[in-house]
Parts: sequence; structure tokens; C-alpha cells
Amino acid sequence: MALVSPLNSAAFVKLLKKDMFEVSENEFKELPQQGKELYRVLSTDEAITEFYGVSGLPDIPEFNGKLSYLGRAPGYYTKIEPKEFAAGVITQRKFIDDNQWPVLRDNATELVRSNGRTQEKYRARPFNYAFSTAFDFMQSEENVSLCNDSHLTKSGTSTSSGFDNKGTSAMDKTSVAVAWLAMRQFRDSMSERIEMSDNYMLVVPDTLGDAAEEIVGTVKGLDTAEGNINPQSGRYRVFRYMRLDDYSTTNWFMVNVDMMRRMLIWIDRISQETDTIIDFETKSVKHSIYSRFGYGFKDWRWAYGSNV
Repeated sequence: MALVSPLNSAAFVKLLKKDMFEVSENEFKELPQQGKELYRVLSTDEAITEFYGVSGLPDIPEFNGKLSYLGRAPGYYTKIEPKEFAAGVITQRKFIDDNQWPVLRDNATELVRSNGRTQEKYRARPFNYAFSTAFDFMQSEENVSLCNDSHLTKSGTSTSSGFDNKGTSAMDKTSVAVAWLAMRQFRDSMSERIEMSDNYMLVVPDTLGDAAEEIVGTVKGLDTAEGNINPQSGRYRVFRYMRLDDYSTTNWFMVNVDMMRRMLIWIDRISQETDTIIDFETKSVKHSIYSRFGYGFKDWRWAYGSNV
């Protein structure tokens, strides 16, 4: 809820006397800004940042006495347009003078804290809205969701295999193995197999964190009495992303970390600017903050998502 009235003596009359044992302010710690490590961060001076790619060449045909000339296909373009975010706090001069407690004094710091929390909620949205095309800052020529079973190509080659990065299975040892194998079989825009690094990570809500840790951390005998080895032991890192629980406690994701940090983009157009002024007419103190940011992804092949 947006509070538009100034911080004043009438609203906080209890703070004008020292007749209480204790007055606290914002004593609960915020969730950490986990999403920062998932992105490739760019600082640009453009209103809109665009990305584009082209295909490689197809296979070389057998020579029959005359050269065959090969073509290359255009890719899809993506553009990200950062949006403006701003807010302010007004504090009545009389209230500043009469406030007897060390609270409601550092509004500039609180605005910075609020801005950080706002950005972190947006950093989680590529995962929370991975199955939707309701993009916040991005326009995608392909125009399908990040995790989709019908990704496209302009090359005219088959998309029947290697173009599906969406599952529906609950997370267990079998579905995790299926997701990993599917990612290893992704294909490029010419429908050719691609190589990925072995740097994989399970991105899960806190609710699924223990189950993910068990799959990754059990060396032998996972759900069996025979003590057979678990091939998935140590194969992935587990990233317990607490912001995901606010949207779904069952959806989960596998990402290739190296590819993700190339393809998942965060743009800090204006990181944050704060101002403090004294209003000439009313003598009230005004604090404000302003920032411009946006996110998007160049390509989908860094992620596999399960919409359970």
C-alpha cells in the first residue's frame, strides 16, 4: 500500500513522549539478494538494448563435380527496455523536532532498502514466470515463454527434438535425470546438437531444498536397499531460491550456470539515485529514490523448467 501523507506528529503521536519502554523500527532482516549471482549484469547508456544472433552453416554435402553453396539462417532478436522506478518520503518538520525516539529518522536508507527488495523480486521473475509470455521488460521475436515445449527456429530444420525445455513432473531422482539428459540434447538454430559445460545447478524453492540436497548428496543407495551408486551425486549444485516459494512450492528448474550467465541479462540503466531536500514553503524534509532497470534473456537453452 502506498502511503502518500507526510510522516507527521498526528500519525505518530506515541513517539512524542518517552513513556514507553521500547520503540523498534524495521527489526526484521530482509531476505538476501540471492538473484544477483544468476545474471550477467550490463550497464548501458541506451534506452533499449537489443540482442540478435545468426546460425552457423549446415553440413557439407558430397561433392558431385560442382560446388553446393550453403546458406545461413537469421536468429530471433530480443530487446530489453528498462523501466523507471521512483518513490519518496515526506517528513513534517515539527515531527522531526518533537520525535523522542531514534526511529523514522533515516528515510534515505529505508528507500535504498526498499529499492533493493523491489529489484530482487524482479530478479526472481524469470523463474516464477518462466511458463508465461507476459514479459516485464522484454520483447521477444520468438514470442514463446522461457520454458516451453515448442521453441522455434527460422532455419527450416526440424524442431521435433532438442527444442523442448519444459517438463511437468514433480522433482525426484528420475525427473532430475530426465531434465539433465534433455539439456544435454538441446539443439541450436540449425537443429544441430550443442555442447554444454558440466556446470549444472538445480534452482528450487526452499520447500524442495532438502529433497534436492538428498538427490545430489547421496553417494550410494538413494531410495534402494542394494547400496547401488547414485550417478547424480555431486553432479549439480543446489540453489535454494527463497523467492520462488512465494509463487510455487512445487516448480523447479535446472540451469547450466555458464550459459545462464551469458544469456540471462540484468540491465542497470540507472543503478539508484537518492536526493534529500527541504521544502521551502513547508520546511518538510523530502527524501526520494530513482532507478531504471530491466531484465531479459537472449536465448532459452540455459534452462529446463518443470511446471508441476
